Amino acid sequence: MKVLVGLSGGVDSSAVAYLLKRAGHEVIGATMSIWDKNTKFNGNLKADSCFSPHEEQDIEAARAVCKKLDIPYYVFDCSEEYKKIVLHNFKSEYMSGRTPNPCVWCNATIKFDALPNTARMQGLEFDKFATGHYARLDFNENIGRYQILRGIDYKKDQSYFLYRLRQEQLARILLPLGEYTKTEVREFARLAGLDVADKPDSQDFYSGDINDILQNEPRPGNFVDKNGKVLGQHQGFWNYTIGQRRGMGVSAEKPLYVVGIDKDKNEVVLGYDDETMRESLICSNVSWLSVAPITAPCKVLARIRSSQVPTPAEVLPIDGDCLEVKFENLQKAIAPGQSVVFYDNDIVLGGGIISK
Repeated sequence: MKVLVGLSGGVDSSAVAYLLKRAGHEVIGATMSIWDKNTKFNGNLKADSCFSPHEEQDIEAARAVCKKLDIPYYVFDCSEEYKKIVLHNFKSEYMSGRTPNPCVWCNATIKFDALPNTARMQGLEFDKFATGHYARLDFNENIGRYQILRGIDYKKDQSYFLYRLRQEQLARILLPLGEYTKTEVREFARLAGLDVADKPDSQDFYSGDINDILQNEPRPGNFVDKNGKVLGQHQGFWNYTIGQRRGMGVSAEKPLYVVGIDKDKNEVVLGYDDETMRESLICSNVSWLSVAPITAPCKVLARIRSSQVPTPAEVLPIDGDCLEVKFENLQKAIAPGQSVVFYDNDIVLGGGIISK
């Protein structure tokens, strides 16, 4: 089988290329170029991230991996698609007072869509597209659907970020690392003699100041409590996210957290720890992955952030693509704009964008 592997220059995708070639497949390496060179980067030059001015270094690392494995390598420019979809969504959400998750949109529209499609349009032929995500892929013959499952290494599991993939995408991909732990993957890279075997993981979507992307001028506004009492000043509501504890510069008898954002008033609402707790949420733009859309209330396990252990909840259809999610236990810092993802044990059922 001929497999195109999406290479990031890191250990995970490099190990995928090695494992697939070792299994006898014809492997091709490819990297998507997404960095917008017009971005004024004000971050830590030593920090690594997905959207980064270090992209050329990552490309060179991926090229070295392909040379070591003796496989062909290509770089495809996906920067315009990334800018129009991922960065546009990022800006729009922040300026609406929400906290976006760019990795969710990138996977669904760029990494598993624009990259392989661009490769095909430029004449590459391949049977499957593979990545280094820690998640498992299965086909359920009883319901005739592909399903995403959590990776067996729960600490590295990335199934949360894949819930918006479509069935036609799942039919064309491979996720070889879902059955392995991170320790095992690094050992594979060492066996292959790859220099990236001990390369640290990328830490985030972007390691710079978000204003590099938003391109906003400072706009003085107030920190207030839930009653509207002014507690201090800030330079723009978009610099804060629900649940944030540090960086406000406001003194109080107990630690203060961001519990609300009013974009129209340019106000950031602060409160104590107990004020960050919620029992339910509303989500919209729901995408059902492994099952058909639900039409009646059902019990699920849910995650409101990728690092969270799935927690019991009930999902209730409202109308259209909106759902109410009621948790058995109070949840801390539910942030509009982020994703809530539903599971049946390890199976990703689907998810949606938190609206309130």
